[in-house]
Amino acid sequence: MPSYRDFHRLSIDDPETFWREQARRIHWDTPFDTVLDRSNPPFARWFVGGRTNLCHNAVDRHLADRAQQNALVYVSTETGIERRYTYAELYAEINRMAAVMRSLGVKRGERVLLYLPMIPEALFAMLACARLGAIHSVVFGGFAAPSLAARIDDAKPVLIVTADAGARGGKVIDYTPLMDEALARAKHQPAHVLLIDRQLAPERLNATYLVAYEPLREQFFDAHVPCEWLESNEPSYVLYTSGTTGKPKGVVRDVGGYAVALAASMEYIFQGRAGDTMFTASDIGWVVGHSYIIYAPLLAGLTTVMYEGTPIRPDGGIWWRLVEQHRINLMFTAPTALRVLKKQDPALLKKSDLSSLRTLFLAGEPLDEPTSAWIADALGKPVVDNYWQTETGWPILAIPGGVEALPPKLGSPGVPSYGYDVTLRNEATGDECTPGEKGVIAIGYPLPPGCMKTVWGDDARFVSTYWSSVPGHQLYSTFDWGIQDEDGYVTILGRTDDVINVAGHRLGTREIEEALSSHAAVAEVAVVGVTDVVKGQVAFAFVVVRDAQQFADDKARNKLASELMKTVDRQLGAIGRPARVLLVSMLPKTRSGKLLRRAIAALAEGREPGDLPTIEDASALTMVRDALAGR
Repeated sequence: MPSYRDFHRLSIDDPETFWREQARRIHWDTPFDTVLDRSNPPFARWFVGGRTNLCHNAVDRHLADRAQQNALVYVSTETGIERRYTYAELYAEINRMAAVMRSLGVKRGERVLLYLPMIPEALFAMLACARLGAIHSVVFGGFAAPSLAARIDDAKPVLIVTADAGARGGKVIDYTPLMDEALARAKHQPAHVLLIDRQLAPERLNATYLVAYEPLREQFFDAHVPCEWLESNEPSYVLYTSGTTGKPKGVVRDVGGYAVALAASMEYIFQGRAGDTMFTASDIGWVVGHSYIIYAPLLAGLTTVMYEGTPIRPDGGIWWRLVEQHRINLMFTAPTALRVLKKQDPALLKKSDLSSLRTLFLAGEPLDEPTSAWIADALGKPVVDNYWQTETGWPILAIPGGVEALPPKLGSPGVPSYGYDVTLRNEATGDECTPGEKGVIAIGYPLPPGCMKTVWGDDARFVSTYWSSVPGHQLYSTFDWGIQDEDGYVTILGRTDDVINVAGHRLGTREIEEALSSHAAVAEVAVVGVTDVVKGQVAFAFVVVRDAQQFADDKARNKLASELMKTVDRQLGAIGRPARVLLVSMLPKTRSGKLLRRAIAALAEGREPGDLPTIEDASALTMVRDALAGR
């Protein structure tokens, strides 16, 4: 292997040579004739003319060598169900699902919206769409009806696949009323709605529009559906992400570039080998679930673990028991989950045999140094951060251990991944920042394979949103602040729209959160900017402590707030000191674990937080209100 620097430089200076070699990792039914078409920037087309299929590469081509190897291990601590599927059994289930979809009118290029919990049928449906050449659009299960309706109207699916219910934390979420309301709101009406009946909803609706999956599965039990060979740049899926205008953006992913990028990432970033077992604790409704629960592990011939449940039910040791039971080699989750586990009994972690685990990977939000140090010490295993977005589909910043064993740096997700021409840019001038200077993380044209092709149905929005915000340059903006050191490592400081402007000084909420998290009493923290007549904005810090009983009285709480102020003073100076430090027992989060900072800021400014369809526990908002009121 060359050094990381040489490897990365080749990918930037000669992307055609670099990615031609990586394209050997997948099967092409028809070879491509052009590696990269950059005739229409900022759009880029990869492996032009090549024809391939994601399902064939993820499943069919492994049948010769690993038909009896487990492809999928499914565990639900919500229902107590556990299932295993070999590659041969997975192939059969996907063919059944594809035949059912075909019978309901799904054809190449049609959209299929999946509104499903974490169940095996969700994986079957995604890969069945890929097999048919249909475009899947997964909507996080339990999304509120207005959000679901907006996605139905934008994607215009011919078929929706849903379930009677999902389950989380011991609570059943009935999907059918949500689907009823969404369809009533939506202008577009799908031809069919296919129902996976889990027998969870006690009062399931017998709506006439629902088509039961199980009888059709039996009807097509022995079906064999041929793969549609798609040109590399045809869409594989649309995945919606939030938009500043209120209208969600449909991120469009291609077929060939995505397959090549994920296959390469399994070696160079995640160091996964065929026959390994990978547990990605995410949800198929998010990009991490698409890329590293479903596609990447199967493309590389691994066993993937799909988990329905929380990290603390039935107790805080469940994930570690899964590692022992299934001999998991690679684990991938979010820092939020670790901060939850950090509050659990440490003995639970020590009870399980973790000898099979090689590496714990983290992404989804910045990893604070205290959490990173805690889990690395507790596991005695490498903890490797990485940074990316729904739009990119795979890591922008990482430690490329499969290229060179670069040392990690606490607080940084790593260096630019091969293929990404990353620079930090001055927000006002567009000039490139010097090492140590704060700037917006930007990526040069072209984006590497696997990144978004455009916004679904709106090329102009793709250009105006992502490629037009760096003055004087056509660069892709991540809308994240960062600092790059002289070794090339980048530290994420938070979203550009989460920046606090205090008396003319720009401060990332991430910087203040990092300082507060270093205090031994702090388990979790969220910092938001609040409008202030004098300073423009001030910082409010909402803190969850490890031991609430220790700070039950006002005297102890006030003393801790003072200590936390001094901690920030020491690390950032007085300019970074929060105006208020408020103790709460929980923070408002989405079901995927992301902090709802904008909702917290709205409450702090006396505004209503608005519709929050993905909130995990609405009572957290009440706790924030009470803290602000001094209750």
